[in-house]
Amino acid sequence: MIYLYYSERFQGYNFGPEHPFNPARLMLTFSLMEESGLIDERVCRLEPCPAGEEDILRVHTPEYLEAVRLEEPDLAFGLGSDDTPVFGGIYEASRMLAGASIDAARRIAAEDCSAFNIGGGLHHALPTVASGFCVFNDPALAIRVLRESFDRVLYIDIDGHHGDGVQQIFYTDPHVLTISMHESGLYLFPGTGFIEEVGEGEGRGYSVNIPMPMYAGDDQYLRAFDQIVPPIFEWFRPQAVVAQLGVDAHYSDPLTTLNLTLTGYFALVRRILDLADKHSGSRLLALGGGGYNMMVVPTAWTGVLHILRGEPLPEYLPPYWVELFRNLTGYEPLCHPDIEMRIGPQTEQRIDKELSMTLLGLKDRMNVLHSLF
Repeated sequence: MIYLYYSERFQGYNFGPEHPFNPARLMLTFSLMEESGLIDERVCRLEPCPAGEEDILRVHTPEYLEAVRLEEPDLAFGLGSDDTPVFGGIYEASRMLAGASIDAARRIAAEDCSAFNIGGGLHHALPTVASGFCVFNDPALAIRVLRESFDRVLYIDIDGHHGDGVQQIFYTDPHVLTISMHESGLYLFPGTGFIEEVGEGEGRGYSVNIPMPMYAGDDQYLRAFDQIVPPIFEWFRPQAVVAQLGVDAHYSDPLTTLNLTLTGYFALVRRILDLADKHSGSRLLALGGGGYNMMVVPTAWTGVLHILRGEPLPEYLPPYWVELFRNLTGYEPLCHPDIEMRIGPQTEQRIDKELSMTLLGLKDRMNVLHSLF
């Protein structure tokens, strides 16, 4: 059984019409999943309940929780910034997204199953600070739940932005290994996620970052993934996996400068699922996350559900849904496979050189700590 979490109440997590984090992308994703016939006896759609106070306090402080509940700008807590403005209902909406990931983690622990919360993946939130569109850090909250049942939980993040909040929360914890592939902090928010960030104290060696060069595409992503990620899975032997599957590394995304195509994205997702099948008995929590081109996100995350089901990707999108998409957005949705990205030879040479140096430096550090490569 695959549990799919979606609620119309997710639409309440809305920073306003000009903000890139548009909740309509979740509605369009779920409607595409429905029109594609994916909600059936193999996929159980669940309506989540809001996260309780006790659950949220596993990661966030009482003072921060109270600040969110007040729903007033307070920059000391990151509330009211340009990225994360305060709106009426922000407390309940944030609890809904977090509650879905928490319930999914409990079901995975109880049933040895997989789950997908398309509204989750808010990986920038810190224990005391809202950041980067993220109020409650639902990946970290889910990991706390999984840790009640499992000694080793692996978090992998392929969002275009560094999963800084999750990394920081577990930076000293050897029971949670975090891997983040993202556009280098040299070029992009939040300006972190370098290979030197490997954890502290008992958690030293349990934070892994693969900062990708500007304009990196499918070939570079798959090269980096294949060299680094499978050996880490083999060594750590995770009993459960949480995967943040943001799609803002796509070449058309307005907030990053990367060149991943849907073909490359789906190849990464398949690799993650294969590793979870091999090492953790398919105990996998998939989360949404970033992705700010409305034409891409529904196709990407519906494709993830096809892959979770073990099915090939469809050759076309349902006509009724395409018409719905056109009427709502005025655009044509992107269908897989999308265009192949081509860059100039000098740019490609620069990318490959930067990536080679990154991978060499990362392997050297991990060899000192764990003799992995």
